Amino acid sequence: MIELIKPLFYSDLGSDLANAALLGFRVLLAIELFRVHGMKKFRVENGQREHVPNPLHLPDKLNGWMATFADTVVPFLVILGAGTRLAVIPTIGVTAVGYFVVHRRDSLEVRDVPYMYTIALLLLLFLGAGRFSLDTIFYHLLN
Repeated sequence: MIELIKPLFYSDLGSDLANAALLGFRVLLAIELFRVHGMKKFRVENGQREHVPNPLHLPDKLNGWMATFADTVVPFLVILGAGTRLAVIPTIGVTAVGYFVVHRRDSLEVRDVPYMYTIALLLLLFLGAGRFSLDTIFYHLLN
């Protein structure tokens, strides 16, 4: 069983420079995701919180919870490199739905934001967090 879990946490791009670049990439991406999208979840304007679209017609509480988790908790997990490959999956789902469903008829300029987040998060899904992460520490504890 542990042998199946290890690939989720192991990620080494082969050099300190590449791993440091990945660290910088994931930290800057996560900060921007939280700053722009996560903070909206806490703001109240005109007595109401941000309206989260629900194009898949999920139960409203589940839809709101998923969007809030994806924009507030996931960025911190990504910064720490904690369960990165699994952590980005909900946010990929939210951004991909934004691109393919919510903004499907919008201009390319509007669709650009969810597209770029989806691509960037897919990169983290495939590459992992890199050597400078809690994932690496956890991987070595399993060995």
